[in-house]
Amino acid sequence: MRRSVLLKLSVAAVLVTGMASVPVDVAWAQSTPLPYDEARGVFSFAEGLERTLPAVVQVTTLGQSSGPRSADTEAQPVSTGSGVIIDAGQGIIVTNNHVIEGGSKFTVDLADGRLFDAVLIGTDKATDIAVLRIEGTGLAQVEVADSDTLRTGDLAFAVGYPLGLDQTLTMGVISGLNRSGLGDAVEDYIQTDAAVNSGNSGGPLLDSRGRLIGINTSILSGGGGGNDGIAFAVPTRIMLYVVGQIRENGEVRRGGTGALLSSLNATSARDLGLNIVRGAVVRDVAPGSPAEAAGLRPDDVIVRVQSRPVANAGSVLATVGVAAPGSRLDVVYLRDGVEQQTTVVVEMSEAGGIALGREALTAYGAGFREARSGERGGQDHRLVVEVVEGGTPAASAGLVAGDLVVSVNGRDVSSLQALATALGTDRRPIRLRVHRAGETVDLTLNP
Repeated sequence: MRRSVLLKLSVAAVLVTGMASVPVDVAWAQSTPLPYDEARGVFSFAEGLERTLPAVVQVTTLGQSSGPRSADTEAQPVSTGSGVIIDAGQGIIVTNNHVIEGGSKFTVDLADGRLFDAVLIGTDKATDIAVLRIEGTGLAQVEVADSDTLRTGDLAFAVGYPLGLDQTLTMGVISGLNRSGLGDAVEDYIQTDAAVNSGNSGGPLLDSRGRLIGINTSILSGGGGGNDGIAFAVPTRIMLYVVGQIRENGEVRRGGTGALLSSLNATSARDLGLNIVRGAVVRDVAPGSPAEAAGLRPDDVIVRVQSRPVANAGSVLATVGVAAPGSRLDVVYLRDGVEQQTTVVVEMSEAGGIALGREALTAYGAGFREARSGERGGQDHRLVVEVVEGGTPAASAGLVAGDLVVSVNGRDVSSLQALATALGTDRRPIRLRVHRAGETVDLTLNP
């Protein structure tokens, strides 16, 4: 407490007088956790951060006009965002998928004023990560830190090009970890109150030493669309896996366990006789799957995976989705309110595969089950969408949890087996008709 008071008094004295004759005590300042610049007599994080700032870039996405090419039909800027160089030797830049989505050409502006054309290496909608490459010399790169070492209360710095401004640095703290429930398939965000605005997307979130801890990806706003002190970043633990997969395969190949999950909420907790609202409910397990082999059953509630707390289904997907095939994951779950443990082996899942369980079906990123009588809305709709994973064909088609399936390719479906057969057809694209909030909606699924 005494040091805190002394610090406030010393800094206040310098600010009020504006005179170098009232310096902060150098010996004491150097003993504090805050970095102290003795030459200038100020507390500053500049030394660590300045090494990283040259690696932060502005990304401009251009859309190609249709028709014969002319001066009026050249690609025009459609969006801008930020990015960060993680491999200077190869010119590898990480940004957000939503920054480059829909673009036909991409340019990168460096802090030193140089402009490069960039090549898109690959993207991953589920984590909102995209990888670009530029060819240039004298590039800087960021040092990457292990996001699993972060603690709530750590200082954090967001860097980017917000609202048309040049490179901008803002400071805050880590407000929370393992955040989920924002609608993506892989949800394990870092939350910070460092100011993040439009244009910051894809830029780095740094620790107090200037090391990369996450990629800024989204904000929650009170309605005005601006910064309200709630921003989210993809942690480096997930980013490194995604970028590695994209660089190696051009896409992300995720593992799976064969368990169909939904997020625990107040209603399902009451149905299961639980007094918690955080966890992932096992709705079904695919026959012959690792989840079945591990002994998981419908209505089990997963509460921890690899010692990480599970907030909802996205928390489990975040761990399973970045585990190499063959990995063994320790799972803690509740069955009839009693805590139990098991080990699940991750296997490579087929993109868009169809898995039919005893009581549920997973296909193209959506989970289906038989609708209870109270869910049918007075209609003969027997199948309901239980969950939709972000960044999947089902999500892109516009399916949402709660949709009642009416028909597939014009044919009525009344059982999970019939739905599995209809979705497995070679006919592409697949036309879906669903009943939603009293209305009939037609959707197109492109597996």
